[in-house]
Amino acid sequence: MRKASSMSSAAPVINRHFLNKEESFMYDREANFPMEDTRNEARIEFTEKGMQHLSSRRCEIIKLSRSSALIGILTQFQLPQNFYLDIPSARIPLIGCLLRRVHANNIIEARFLRLLSERDLNRIFVYSTHPNHRNRTLDIYR
Repeated sequence: MRKASSMSSAAPVINRHFLNKEESFMYDREANFPMEDTRNEARIEFTEKGMQHLSSRRCEIIKLSRSSALIGILTQFQLPQNFYLDIPSARIPLIGCLLRRVHANNIIEARFLRLLSERDLNRIFVYSTHPNHRNRTLDIYR
């Protein structure tokens, strides 16, 4: 019977198993809202190189729910992990977002830091150029 050497020079191996995943109660256990097709021009704003300067990139919102969005943007540049989403047509400024996934076809998935209200969601759909939202109107009394 051999004794395991306690002075091993190799770093410990961490098994990549799905049960070892860290869980975030804020995002992993939150109910997913249904995504709805839309087509809105938007902008992402983020800081580069520490806090040196604010960068802005144009993008298009492809699908949207109260808690997340699919955004079409060129993914050749280094995307930040957290950024602000600005939708100027609907006059909704600076929605805090976290980057969830980057797809190869220039689409990213973003998770909002707070849920969008139904009023904001309706306002975005009113200004959408998607055919499904052609007859939406803005309720100014709410």
